[in-house]
Amino acid sequence: MRLLARVTLLLLLASGVVFAQAIDPLPFKDHAEEVRFQKLTAQLRCLVCQNENLADSNADLARDLRHEVFELMQHGQSDEQIKQYLVERYSNFVLYDPPVQRSTWLLWFGPLLILLAGAGVVAFTIRRRAAASTADALQTDTRDTEHGDDW
Repeated sequence: MRLLARVTLLLLLASGVVFAQAIDPLPFKDHAEEVRFQKLTAQLRCLVCQNENLADSNADLARDLRHEVFELMQHGQSDEQIKQYLVERYSNFVLYDPPVQRSTWLLWFGPLLILLAGAGVVAFTIRRRAAASTADALQTDTRDTEHGDDW
């Protein structure tokens, strides 16, 4: 029982070391600079994870990019200058919300087009079924009157 408790304690301590490595402290001048850094890295995509922003990713490349963003901030560059620098190096993919351009139209309007196409298919199917059921009802009424059902 004591061995199990020691192994459990050792595993807990080891997992704490793993989580401690995920924290990446940077020497900010003040709280405003830290808030600016957090907002900026939240607007940038991790190029490895692709579904996480730079602020939340634990990938090595994300850590390197966070340090690069921090260095650019220390050199006095604005948020737009930093974003432009990263876009020049990694394309618009690095932005979590890429701009609306001819090359990104499908990205921005593709889901809407798929939704409209689906709505068109549903409307077409409903109308076709309604027309078919109306035709069947008329055909049934015609048969009933031809056979002389006079109850």
